[in-house]
Amino acid sequence: MSRFALTVEFDGRPFMGWQRQTHGPSVQAALEAAVLAVTGETVAVHAAGRTDAGVHGLAMRAHVDIDKEIGAFRLMEALNARVRPAPVAVTACAVVADDWHARFSCIGRAYAYRIVNRRAPLTVEAGLAWQVPQPLDAGAMAEAAQALVGLHDFTTFRSAHCQSASPVKTLDRLDVVRVGDRVTIEAAARSFLHHQVRSMVGCLALVGMGRWAVGDVAAALEAKDRAQLGLNAPPDGLYFMEAVYPPPSSRT
Repeated sequence: MSRFALTVEFDGRPFMGWQRQTHGPSVQAALEAAVLAVTGETVAVHAAGRTDAGVHGLAMRAHVDIDKEIGAFRLMEALNARVRPAPVAVTACAVVADDWHARFSCIGRAYAYRIVNRRAPLTVEAGLAWQVPQPLDAGAMAEAAQALVGLHDFTTFRSAHCQSASPVKTLDRLDVVRVGDRVTIEAAARSFLHHQVRSMVGCLALVGMGRWAVGDVAAALEAKDRAQLGLNAPPDGLYFMEAVYPPPSSRT
């Protein structure tokens, strides 16, 4: 048996999320069906994290155990052929140690949220970004974002359906960058709560619109109350960007 690490890109629009569901298609199920078609094996594909319905992935990391003798490049090519027409692609594949785990070995995760700040409707990016027609003050958003960086109780920014054992997380980075009519919010942490990034983005957007003051984000955080959340941003603009792992142990 060999364990393969996969890097997966996907358009989240047709899916109920990454995780296999009984009530709709998922990225995990699409990949598992492709593995079955290639190898004849029924397997579980484990990912670095879960994504909600409509959320996209540019570099989700995953792993799968396969008994069939097959090279990494050949497996990648075969999976990409079999996963069609689902909008999923394996962009990298490598054999890893048996104790490497896409989720449990991961020490950092990064997301990006894309906002298109214009009045004209989206065409080619419909479903791939959040269109906000009101002018956004990205500077005020960036200032407000810094109140969320660090170790905090993120109950306000946590979905009622979150299964995490604790609402306390350390947010390593939350940056707001504007280029033309594009506002990108980048978030990095060891792990995130369910809906945390979308909830933070929604509140920052309220600041950008002038509906919240900069200090209102800190006040919402301190409230530790989901009822104090101003807005949960839609999934359209959210992308899983990176999973970080410790370097392989040196062997002598």
